[in-house]
Amino acid sequence: MSESVRAMAHPPRWLFDLLGTDPLSEGEEVVYEGQRFRLINGVLRGDFAMLSSAQAQTSDSFGFKWAKRETFESEAVSRRTHAWLVERYGEIENAPWWGSYGRQPLVLDAGCGAALSALELFATRLTAVRYLGIDLSKAVDVAARRFAEHGYRAGFMQADVADLPFADGSVDVIFSEGVLHHTDSTERSLKSLAHLLTSGGRILFYVYRRKGPIREFTDDYVRELVQNMTPEETWDALMPLTKLGKALGELAVEIDVPEAIDLLGIPAGRIDIQRLFYWHVLKAYYHPDYALDELNHITYDWYAPRNAHRQTLAEVRAWCSESGLSIERENVQEAGITIVARKG
Repeated sequence: MSESVRAMAHPPRWLFDLLGTDPLSEGEEVVYEGQRFRLINGVLRGDFAMLSSAQAQTSDSFGFKWAKRETFESEAVSRRTHAWLVERYGEIENAPWWGSYGRQPLVLDAGCGAALSALELFATRLTAVRYLGIDLSKAVDVAARRFAEHGYRAGFMQADVADLPFADGSVDVIFSEGVLHHTDSTERSLKSLAHLLTSGGRILFYVYRRKGPIREFTDDYVRELVQNMTPEETWDALMPLTKLGKALGELAVEIDVPEAIDLLGIPAGRIDIQRLFYWHVLKAYYHPDYALDELNHITYDWYAPRNAHRQTLAEVRAWCSESGLSIERENVQEAGITIVARKG
């Protein structure tokens, strides 16, 4: 471990203040709001004995994926990830509303993974906030290390984002990029997080959108097939699908769908053959700048986790309304739904 990483291994004092406990030393534990946490390698870790089998499998899947740092840390992935995040959320790094939260607002990254999205979207804003990365999987250790390597001071917890031990109204900004649909209930998780927001606080989240019937069938079929595989076996089993997406993409061929096929949710018009497969048949991602393992990272991300719910825009809007959230920004794409909403 480098000196810079070692120096940042202990949680910041404000994290213990948030929990209302005295700071812990390595190996010590605390019970807060009925939940037991132990400080291990600088991360507060909960007790997950009561997780559903689906949630436990989902956690293991992502722990494996985010440990493969070589599959998501290239300049190409960083550039594409940043552009896609800004396209959907806007320029969050310098959003005008940060000034509403005083000095060092509390930012909760609910399901931080390896912190890829947070580092790209918030960027230098991370020097002016109290960032708390929370993930159910061991990916939280990757996130902590990557933050330290960037020189950012932050707190990290291994905990269930659907059942966090924080007081209502204690968090200024919640970020949950592609996570809520990986819990046992997207709706329940969103509403649980909304309770934590201060009045005027904001939540930024992205959830999968329901797609056409062939794609939905294929998604469920493939996901079911890999459930009894180890993460390593799943990674290998999905590689041929990834190679198909790459082969289709490299063709660079467009076809003309002469008439909308409403029965299958396929619109009329010209479309690249890889995109036709990708949106309407199966998840076979392609980007010309990505290496094969980087492409397979995305295929694995989609098919490996047991919990991968898809939502409608009507559902998401209703849940926000019921949670007292006013939607300020709404970006709807074929893949999913991105929301920026304000509490109160």
